[in-house]
Amino acid sequence: MIHFTGDTHFGDPRVLRLDRRPFSDVVEHDDALIRTWNETVGPDDEVWHLGDFMSARAGDCTELLARLNGRKHLIIGNNDPATTTNSPGWESVQHYAELRHEERHLILCHYAFRTWNQMGKKSINLHGHSHGRLKPLPRQYDVGVDGQGLRPVTLALLLTRKRFVMSGGGILDE
Repeated sequence: MIHFTGDTHFGDPRVLRLDRRPFSDVVEHDDALIRTWNETVGPDDEVWHLGDFMSARAGDCTELLARLNGRKHLIIGNNDPATTTNSPGWESVQHYAELRHEERHLILCHYAFRTWNQMGKKSINLHGHSHGRLKPLPRQYDVGVDGQGLRPVTLALLLTRKRFVMSGGGILDE
């Protein structure tokens, strides 16, 4: 199974205030994210993390990755230091990726796009960075933990959720 997530910001106390995450401190935050990750992701699953994995002050990235289930890929975010991107715990590290999954063409980047490759052929843009605050375009999903119950999600789950997009004053079912 393949899961998508982003913006975990392990070890970064700023997310408690800026994103109003419901934890008293960063240790409680990190423990909860590790628990929900491992409840969701199996040891043989694949996870695409779409950026902002952990703070440089959070400790050893390789050690943290070893505590998380699955084979992990990193799409680099604006807050990913070299200590994160250089960890041998990642299967792959890149700024952008395209893949076929469940008969869909996926465009993966930390940042949301206005347009993306094969958009006219119903490709899907998965991103992080906006912490659930950006109004999405059709076939565009923020997979960051803030908008996904603080856990990784599957494409099937994203596609089955009912979403409505405002367009010209009306509501369109995507």
